Amino acid sequence: MLNREEIIDLRKNHLSPSLSMSYNSPLHIVKGNGQYLFDSDGKRYLDAVNNIQHVGHCHPKIVEAAEKQFKNLNTNTRYIDQTIVEYAKVLTNKLPEGLDVCFFTNSGSEANDLALRIARTITHSKETVVLDAGYHGNLSSLVEISPYKHDGPGGVGAPDFVHTISRPDKFRGKYRGHKCVDDYVNEVSSVIENIKLKKKTVSAFIVESLMGCGGQIVLPENFLKKSFELISNAGGLNIADEVQIGFGRMGSHYWGFETCDVIPDIVTVGKSMGNGHPLAAVITTTEIANKFNNGMEYFNSFGGNPVSCAIGNAVLNVIENERLQNNAFEVGNYLIKKLNQIEHHLIGEVRGSGLFIGIELIKDKKLLSPATMEAKAIENFMKDHGILISTDGPDHNVLKIKPPMVFNHENADELVYNLLSILNKNY
Repeated sequence: MLNREEIIDLRKNHLSPSLSMSYNSPLHIVKGNGQYLFDSDGKRYLDAVNNIQHVGHCHPKIVEAAEKQFKNLNTNTRYIDQTIVEYAKVLTNKLPEGLDVCFFTNSGSEANDLALRIARTITHSKETVVLDAGYHGNLSSLVEISPYKHDGPGGVGAPDFVHTISRPDKFRGKYRGHKCVDDYVNEVSSVIENIKLKKKTVSAFIVESLMGCGGQIVLPENFLKKSFELISNAGGLNIADEVQIGFGRMGSHYWGFETCDVIPDIVTVGKSMGNGHPLAAVITTTEIANKFNNGMEYFNSFGGNPVSCAIGNAVLNVIENERLQNNAFEVGNYLIKKLNQIEHHLIGEVRGSGLFIGIELIKDKKLLSPATMEAKAIENFMKDHGILISTDGPDHNVLKIKPPMVFNHENADELVYNLLSILNKNY
């Protein structure tokens, strides 16, 4: 086996320098099991950040499903196959009535790109409404609509057809407090009016119901409901990006958009859908799918292949059989409660739902200045203590907790104990 230094040297020589590595001292992870990762020295780490491994690293049921199907057949969707149709039926049964048709892809980026293509085909418009600090993928079409990227390092800003709403952050946003919802909704209304003044029409509003890269932002109550109504009335389509938060992670609901009491026109899913295997999808109504069927075929060489669908179906079964949505609800609420009990001047706000939690760190209670350097240091201290978290948000001052869904009460206690110890010792 190559040692850590040899691997890093090979990365430098043969991989893109734009690929970052986590932590000041990068980890050489060689094994995963459940909510734990193990490095080349045999040290165990509690994984509190890899939401892609939704039902746990190397879950035996997922491994079994992949191996069984791969031994038998893996091909494309131009041949009929029961694996894909059975999976599509089970998957759409998890969604509100009417969201019945699946387009399978291999990543959340592919799914969001296809969702935009569908919306633009149907509305004959590219005018897209997004939230500031939103992130929807790494394809060129998605960097264009992701302020997190195009307004970040190396970015060139948004194109003219992208219209950005202020990040609806009740704590440190442009408008604050529990009565700020109408101020953010008014921005949506103003954007729509400006599009109309240019003799154009709205294409789509794409949004995460709980923002991930934006800093684990819980949207103000009724913001999404009122915004969706405005977009629909303007002739646009509402796209719910569930790539990070779907499949029971919210605890109280299976889908993030359900926490906001809305039903989107299009739903995109990915990441956790395949528990580490590349699998994603666009789900929409029969009416929208039929309108999109304009003669130009949608075909994806690997999207919806039998192995991917077998894995996806196994993930759904594990979520249900092991009651992982309920676990996310119970353990998530327990963890949020424990985190809120920490009294420390750096902690500005604890927020989230289920096992999707953010801890925003600030330097002072008056100005709410972001504690960016402190957040990065704590991320590394936690790694040294055997717990993996990360930071996010526009200022990278939010500690991000989004573990595999098998994360339990003892894991929550371990995380809080170590975080408190680090805060008290160093700050």
